[in-house]
Amino acid sequence: MKKLLLWLTALLAVVGLGIVAPGPASAATSYCGLEWGSLAKTAPGMSSASVTNVRTGQQPCFDRLVVDLNGPVKGYTVRYVPEIIQDGSGFTIPVYGNARLQITVNAPSYDNNGNLTYNPAAKAELSNVAGYQTFRQVVYAGSFEGSTSIGLGVRARLPFRVLTLDGPGAGSRLIVDVAHRW
Repeated sequence: MKKLLLWLTALLAVVGLGIVAPGPASAATSYCGLEWGSLAKTAPGMSSASVTNVRTGQQPCFDRLVVDLNGPVKGYTVRYVPEIIQDGSGFTIPVYGNARLQITVNAPSYDNNGNLTYNPAAKAELSNVAGYQTFRQVVYAGSFEGSTSIGLGVRARLPFRVLTLDGPGAGSRLIVDVAHRW
């Protein structure tokens, strides 16, 4: 009986050490295999194209915002900011969510003749994001001096990536994906 108790104690000690011992670093694995960060992403250049639409979508691991242009995307800045600032006026735009991404596309929302190419009916809600896991609100912050700004309210400061894609046709898209969690 004493021997059985000794073996049982040794077995519990070995199992206990396995539980207490540190596992592999969690940085090596990430949510859904996404290894994005939350620092600003930029590309230099000014586009001769114009913004024509803003839309959103949901994916299993992230929410997506798409800015459509009628030509190639040349430059952008996407970064977390304390508040969304309206282009030209400097006014703060209230946005739902615990964190805010300011998306600036280096392309206007008007053509060379000053005609609007993107004029949202509801500047405070460019897309209905009710039920989205990460997005809380998408707002139009204006188009000023050749750049268009969009505010994106998100649940928290989460990792994101920025992509540009050609098409459809001669147009292109600026894509901002924000992960559902770290």
